[in-house]
Amino acid sequence: MLAPTPSPAMDAVDDIATTADYYNATNGTDPGGGTSVYCGAGLESFQSSYRAGHGIISLLVCLFGSVANGLNIAVLTRREMASPTNAILTGLAVADLLVMLEYIPFALHMYLLIRPPSEKYSYPWTVFVLFHSNFAQVFHTISIWLTVTLAVWRYIAVAHPARNHEWCNMRTTVIAIFSGYVICPLLCIPVYLTFSIQSSVDAKTNATYYFVNLSDMGKFHNGLLKNINFWVYSVVIKLVPCAALTILSLRLIFALLETKRRRQQLSMGSSVHQALNGGASGGGGGGKRKSSRRANKSQRLVEKEKQTDRTTKMLLAVLLLFLITEAPQGLLGLLSVLLGNQFFQECYVKLGDVMDILALINSAINFMVYCCMSRQFRNTFNTLFRPRLLNAWTMVPQTNGHEDGNGHTVGVTMTQVTNV
Repeated sequence: MLAPTPSPAMDAVDDIATTADYYNATNGTDPGGGTSVYCGAGLESFQSSYRAGHGIISLLVCLFGSVANGLNIAVLTRREMASPTNAILTGLAVADLLVMLEYIPFALHMYLLIRPPSEKYSYPWTVFVLFHSNFAQVFHTISIWLTVTLAVWRYIAVAHPARNHEWCNMRTTVIAIFSGYVICPLLCIPVYLTFSIQSSVDAKTNATYYFVNLSDMGKFHNGLLKNINFWVYSVVIKLVPCAALTILSLRLIFALLETKRRRQQLSMGSSVHQALNGGASGGGGGGKRKSSRRANKSQRLVEKEKQTDRTTKMLLAVLLLFLITEAPQGLLGLLSVLLGNQFFQECYVKLGDVMDILALINSAINFMVYCCMSRQFRNTFNTLFRPRLLNAWTMVPQTNGHEDGNGHTVGVTMTQVTNV
């Protein structure tokens, strides 16, 4: 699970006598009974309805996202696309691709394949579920790290363009990416220690079932490690990056508005200067040439700023999608710590599948953002993946007409022929 919820392997086993014991083990109560304090029956009904389709929805999103992130990597690693920003986007695509590929067997196992409980909750599959919860959390955290790095890099490029090549060169970028892949697994150490594999014997069939639950260490001192895990997850991994991205996104938006205002002033000043220069020169050639050079220089500056704006807008779209999908998870995790286990069972657990699909969609959709907002990405993608057969066909003029009395050819058509 992308959201750290214990025991995803024990959520739908009606014939296991110790299902309620799992909830008691987390110092809570069986969510099937008692009065709901925080989230009413409507949320439980929504969970049941959505869960029926979550498996196929998540599978489709993961299949699309795996292909899309593979295409991202193929395009962004081209030599003509080499830049610090694209290096970060490549690292982000790799992390998202690994999350997608690993979630596919989890979706099949938990939601789509119909098997007897003895097989579904066997020890090997439970080991996989525990591996999945750790693996997905680590690489999703890496994605968050790289998203924040992307925002910082872009802010420096817009707000401090003179220092951009010094502070955000390729060497510094590679170090930042490598640091994310090293530090994030260390940040997730509380997750590894909080959960473990436990077993339960069905009193009816005497069969042994295995599931993921709070470890003995996680239960120690009234769940101290569990609370530390949620603080790290909700605050350090989710809310702090969301706060940083909100501030940086606002600064980027203000920088874009300032750039637009400056460009308008530059354009107006250039027009006024041309008009004054034209009148003062009295039609002289030297004045016109100087005015033309100034106009060309201003035009190049405007085009460069427009390209910077397009890139910034594309990255802003990536950042805003991240905020929409990640901030609710952080808030729910924080409320689980502040309000206790009852909120966790009544609200957080029931929204686990929704939080998963939001995170998966965020990991899958960047390809569409790049295609819609980056001309260079579209051109490189077109060059790389356009069928080679199309390159063999070109438009050449063919003359099917005749010459008129003035020596001009009429009836010219364009015919597509194969180059040989």
